[in-house]
Amino acid sequence: MAQQTNTILSAGIDIGTSTTKIIISQLVLQNTAGRTHVPRVEIIDKIVLYKSPIFRTPLLDNTTIDAKQIEQIIFSQYQLANVHPSDIQAGAILITGETATKQNASELIHYLSDAAGEFLVATAGPDLESILAAKGSGAVAYSKKTSKVIANIDIGGGTTNIAVLKHGEVIGTVTLHLGGRLMEYKQGRLISIAPAIQRLFIKHDRTISVNSPYDRVTEQWVIENMLLSLNAVLRGEQDADKIPLLLGHLPNWTEPIDCLMFSGGVARFLYPELKTVEASYTFDDMGEEIAHSILQNPALQEFQWLEPLETVRATVTGAGAQSTEVSGSTIEVSGSTIEVSEDLLPLKNIPVHTCDFQQSHGDIAEKIRYAISTAEQLYQIDCEETYFALYLKNIPYLQFHDIEQIAECVLQHWSRNNTIIVILESDYAKALGQTLKRKTKKKNIICIDQIYVNTNDYIDIGKPVYSGVVPVVIKTLAFHKA
Repeated sequence: MAQQTNTILSAGIDIGTSTTKIIISQLVLQNTAGRTHVPRVEIIDKIVLYKSPIFRTPLLDNTTIDAKQIEQIIFSQYQLANVHPSDIQAGAILITGETATKQNASELIHYLSDAAGEFLVATAGPDLESILAAKGSGAVAYSKKTSKVIANIDIGGGTTNIAVLKHGEVIGTVTLHLGGRLMEYKQGRLISIAPAIQRLFIKHDRTISVNSPYDRVTEQWVIENMLLSLNAVLRGEQDADKIPLLLGHLPNWTEPIDCLMFSGGVARFLYPELKTVEASYTFDDMGEEIAHSILQNPALQEFQWLEPLETVRATVTGAGAQSTEVSGSTIEVSGSTIEVSEDLLPLKNIPVHTCDFQQSHGDIAEKIRYAISTAEQLYQIDCEETYFALYLKNIPYLQFHDIEQIAECVLQHWSRNNTIIVILESDYAKALGQTLKRKTKKKNIICIDQIYVNTNDYIDIGKPVYSGVVPVVIKTLAFHKA
């Protein structure tokens, strides 16, 4: 007999430096464990139902996103896709590239996360963007089929996000100030220049000003510095002075890169067979010249090049169809009252702190006490109900008395918050959650398992769906600084 499946709708919304795109996907869920085993619900298929046109990201001025126009774009596309915000149960919103530096970026994304459906919001973090782009471009799937190390290079309007992959796993990320709209023109004159490029000119005692005429020599000098930075990070360079346009941390992988896959708006000029895009999608910027220089760069041609499944829509495809995981089925979500229980989920932007058992039963009480105390110092705000999640990692085999001890320790030290959120690697969430529930009527309990996170990750937990599992997005929550 065929296993029963269920579906949920997922939305991906990418508000980038140059463009805004929306994608609606259907995620197919199935219990893959068999009828005689503990249920293990997995996403077995992802079907793209609707792709929006590519819109130019609307701005009120150089520092402010036009929130009203963004809202109109999103909800007009929902109508065309024949979906209502309440239909959406998973997915991600991303404000990416230079758009994440705008003064109302954080306010806009949190508003949209509530207005655009009860689904999971992933805010602008360059590492997260690079991973989603690598999933959407097909680089992650391709890397599962080979032992080669692949770098997916997602070149947008304001930033380039690079994810390095091996055997389907992300082994490193890096971000550069490399993008088509870092210098923009109108009628042959420069109308905008990004702060990172202005700093580059100052560093080299060169001058440039808005309204100056287009100068190909100057533009090529900027692009040469961009490719200098790109080649440096692809070689794993650890001296920031040799990466003039680095944004954030240095390259953090150790293995040499074998293959390159390009995605993002600029990538459509790198693969002749993928050039056909919407006729309205044209910009008077550096994008095409950057692509031409990449194609002529000898160092980049030394790598094997792979063709992506998506270019300009890679990140939004990753956000809409690849950002969500599902918890294990042996979970416990309950409120201290029926009313609280009904309204407990979804929860968004929950910071994670790890308690590592190190496969040992020793010092459990002290490990839990220390982890909760540290998390409260990091994340709690006086006089406010704020959340954090405790991640129990490297858990040894637990017997009933061990679960009782863990529950007692958690309740003893979880003093400043009314909602206990515990994430476990292995299938103990139901047992621990019910033990906590039995021992207290004063706190809300959320215990989920089969999710793998790290300290300083953030998670969103959606409402329970098929077979009682909950959709979860794991992310890095950070806005670029200009």
